[in-house]
Amino acid sequence: MRSTMPRRLLLAATFTAALIPVAGLSGCTDRPVTMPMNHAGTPYSAAPTPSATGTPATGPHNRADVMFARMMIPHHQQAIEMSDLLLAKTDIDPEVSQLARQIKAAQTPEIAQMAGWLAGWGQPAMPSTGHQMGGGMGGMMSQADLDALERAVGKEAMKRYLDGMIIHHEGAIDMAEDQLEDGENPDVKELARQIITSQRAEITTMRRLLANL
Repeated sequence: MRSTMPRRLLLAATFTAALIPVAGLSGCTDRPVTMPMNHAGTPYSAAPTPSATGTPATGPHNRADVMFARMMIPHHQQAIEMSDLLLAKTDIDPEVSQLARQIKAAQTPEIAQMAGWLAGWGQPAMPSTGHQMGGGMGGMMSQADLDALERAVGKEAMKRYLDGMIIHHEGAIDMAEDQLEDGENPDVKELARQIITSQRAEITTMRRLLANL
């Protein structure tokens, strides 16, 4: 369920958990950074599969813009992994499978876009230390949740996927709303608005699918 923590306090906790130096931006302090694990038990790659073009977003940017891209990349990577786990199964309702493909199709280019912004700004992606981040990105599934999704079949698998993805989407929407409030770059803000609109619509679809299971 959505956190009951006030959104501004949630934002502060998120930035404390994920704080890393940002070249060219003031007020950053070196701290250890940890990353969420993928199903294979290794941190999500700091560099997504699609290569970054090195093209920055147009206009000025601030710390919130950089942190949004750094954090949303691994958040999207987990949504793609969750979808891959579901699509590997043979006993899934076609409409649920179609939703998983839709999520992959939307989020894969967004990863490349955000990686390109970071490269263009001369900013690294989120580094990894081989340990799981605690609460830094809203809605992330735990390793146990991913394992359970992989083992599940049929209706149980669909329920685990849909329940988990609703929470995952709610976390992304919270991050995007924070970006609209604190970010500066118009391109990053536009992506945040797109994430809010598309993922709210997908949540509506997922709730309908859950009700029909």
